[in-house]
Amino acid sequence: MREFMMIRGGLKRPESRQTKLVAFVVTWLITAAAVWVAAEMVGGIHLEGWRSTLLVALILGLLNAYVKPLLVLLGLPALVMTLGLFLLIINTAVLGLTAWIAGKFDSIHFDIDGFWAAFWGALIISIVSWLLNMVANPGKIARRLT
Repeated sequence: MREFMMIRGGLKRPESRQTKLVAFVVTWLITAAAVWVAAEMVGGIHLEGWRSTLLVALILGLLNAYVKPLLVLLGLPALVMTLGLFLLIINTAVLGLTAWIAGKFDSIHFDIDGFWAAFWGALIISIVSWLLNMVANPGKIARRLT
């Protein structure tokens, strides 16, 4: 018998590992597209090649999953006082950290010239990722493909 879990509006089967993996890959590709758009639009962001784009998106995704929640928790008072605008600074820091980590690998060609390039890049990545996630919906795509 299959296990089901209660959700709003009815029962839902838990997601399989395969479904989660497909959703991860779709989200990774969306992040890669957003990073590429930011590199094209912001003069201070330098990105060369599709391999570097995919690796930068992977680093950024991992940092967003594991480091960003900690930064949000630590910055909660500033987030409340600025009505969430401090999140732009956190996103800038995460993108800067991504560039620093990518710089440790000779095979990744990604560099950011300074704070403002990182700021505008983080803003563009956030907007493009949000738009593409609204259009593509990785979870829905994963459920259809698995």
